[in-house]
Formats: sequence, structure tokens, C-alpha cells
Amino acid sequence: MSKSIPYQHYLRALSQWPRDALRPECQFKDIVQRRVDKMFLSNPHIESPNSTPGKTRTEINEKKELEQVNALYLILENRFSQRYPIKGSMMKPESNPSYYSDLVTELETAPSRGLWDRIVKKCKGMLRFS
Repeated sequence: MSKSIPYQHYLRALSQWPRDALRPECQFKDIVQRRVDKMFLSNPHIESPNSTPGKTRTEINEKKELEQVNALYLILENRFSQRYPIKGSMMKPESNPSYYSDLVTELETAPSRGLWDRIVKKCKGMLRFS
């Protein structure tokens, strides 16, 4: 197992990452975990099969990886939404003032919706009476 500082930070950040209830089969955490494991746990001294003979895989740029982990931490802590809050009429457009509140409600109810409810919702979306 790798003992590098960026790898340990990746593991810590990904252990705190929330699960996506809307898409349970495709988690951001799992995708980043596979990338990090491939990068840090593979042996850099083994020649890759498609590279030229005598050349090894590129070394890991730890500074760049620490910057990537820092970005994960910033997103995890909601630092940008705290620093740049959305205020005023941005969340209530004149054309449809309840759009964002309806969107949040829909995203909260979608994971618990059953098969029949999904079919009915899809049919309602296809048929629009104005």
C-alpha cells in the first residue's frame, strides 16, 4: 500500500464524500478511487506494454496531486458556496419563480420513486396539455 501524502489525503477526502442517491450505480467517489488506486498503487518501475522499450511510466507529480486533493476538500466543505452565496433574484427568475424550488423538490423525491411512479411521470412529461 502506498504511504505517499497525496494518496492518504485522497483516501481521507473520498471517505467523507457523500453518496449520490439519484444515481446509485455511478458514484463520483468510486470513479476517483479507481483513478487514484491505478495511479498510486501501480509499480512505476514496470514498463508499460505500449511504451517504448526502456522507458518507465511517468513519475507522480505530488504537488499537482496535492492541488487536486485540495480542490476536493474545497468542494467537500462547500467553501465556494459560502464565499460566493447566491442572493437576490438569481434563484427566482421572472419567467418561472418557483423553478429552482420545484427542481430541488423533484431531486429529493426522485430516488424514492417506484417503477410505476416513474412510468407515470415519464408519460406526463411526454403529454403536455396547454
